[in-house]
Amino acid sequence: MADEVRRAVTGGRAGGEPANGAALASFLAAGIGALATGVFVLLNEAGVFVAPTLYGPAGGVSGRTTFAVVVWLLAWSLLHGLWKGRTIAPGRAYLATLLLIGLGILATFPPVWSLL
Repeated sequence: MADEVRRAVTGGRAGGEPANGAALASFLAAGIGALATGVFVLLNEAGVFVAPTLYGPAGGVSGRTTFAVVVWLLAWSLLHGLWKGRTIAPGRAYLATLLLIGLGILATFPPVWSLL
């Protein structure tokens, strides 16, 4: 019984390390989604891309965030498909996620827009 549980958790790998690819795919996809939000804001402020208003009281932010959610979902599904059942070194994925989130947040601040 214990061997069956171990094989289920580790994906049958001999090393015994549990697969973490699916979890890290969700982390990295969150970073990509945050960056997408920042990019859509910058494109909107530069006048290159104007997202449609999907909910009147929220204005264009409803369209920008909806597009960012679509990017996040696409990134998550792609990365999940590539990484599920694999063991990935978490350090690089965490660092990339933090950098992407930081850049995404930075791109949403008005002082950054004035640099365009």
